[in-house]
Amino acid sequence: MKISELQNGISNITIEGKIIDISDAREVNTRYGQKRVADATLEDDSGTIKLSLWEAQIDTVKVGDRISIEGGYITEFRDAMQLNLPRSGKLNVL
Repeated sequence: MKISELQNGISNITIEGKIIDISDAREVNTRYGQKRVADATLEDDSGTIKLSLWEAQIDTVKVGDRISIEGGYITEFRDAMQLNLPRSGKLNVL
């Protein structure tokens, strides 16, 4: 699937792209307690999308890495689409 084809609410996404930016990690309070999160920008030849990275995922990737996401889903946050990865999803550096 291409980034340009993504729409709010779809799930079980498999996609590949390149990490072109990663924000500094920040602490947020969740229903599971305090967790680290960072926003990465994922790019393919059709566009870009924000990707939420949680905890160990943050240290798994760096700017310039090509990655694949399996089992992702799309939400909208602050009027922008965002790619999320559930605990059952997979993030692989290619």
